[in-house]
Amino acid sequence: MSLHAGGACGYGNTVSQAPFSSLVTGIGPSLYKSGKECGACYKIKCTKHPLCSGKPVRVVITDFCPGGPCVSESAHFDLSGTAFGSMAVPGEEDKLRDAGVLQIRYARVSCDYSGKTIVFHVDPGSNPDYFAVVIEFEEGDGDLANVDLQQASSQPDEWWEMNQSWGAVWQLNAGTELHPPFSIRLTSQYSGETLVAKNVIPTGWQPGATYRSLVNYL
Repeated sequence: MSLHAGGACGYGNTVSQAPFSSLVTGIGPSLYKSGKECGACYKIKCTKHPLCSGKPVRVVITDFCPGGPCVSESAHFDLSGTAFGSMAVPGEEDKLRDAGVLQIRYARVSCDYSGKTIVFHVDPGSNPDYFAVVIEFEEGDGDLANVDLQQASSQPDEWWEMNQSWGAVWQLNAGTELHPPFSIRLTSQYSGETLVAKNVIPTGWQPGATYRSLVNYL
């Protein structure tokens, strides 16, 4: 497995923790879409190998798979060891992990984080004029089309559009001091549904800190 900790989406060591719990995958360019699909969920199963259970497993896209079969195949999943083994019949996880490339069937599904609220990890490089954040655990579609930020001093309908810098990292380079607390508005990639995490980034926020919202999709 070439999947590395955290991966190209920017989730860091949270991929090994609940609710990701290492059930994660890198994905080839056809589905990664320059990071737009970070956080999307798929059900996968292998059926043609004798050690495959045939039962579907839900995985989350957390990384990019750049070369070889990842490019040449119409869709290629570079699964974590945990995800690979979870497709096996009970007790044969290690043997299946050693089986190499498997043919799998896959389908896009909604994400299920069992009622977890959305989490915002502030990028360590953030400062009063520049704010960047990793967004995790969006229920439902899992991936985001747009993210907007509202300052405390803004009018009710005044939002600053954030740019997707890479993966699940969204940034706003305001060029002027931003005034917390910040509300963050999220628009789902597929359903188009919008929700607002009101004042989720507090006054006195710190680079590198993590803040939880009280909202999620569904």
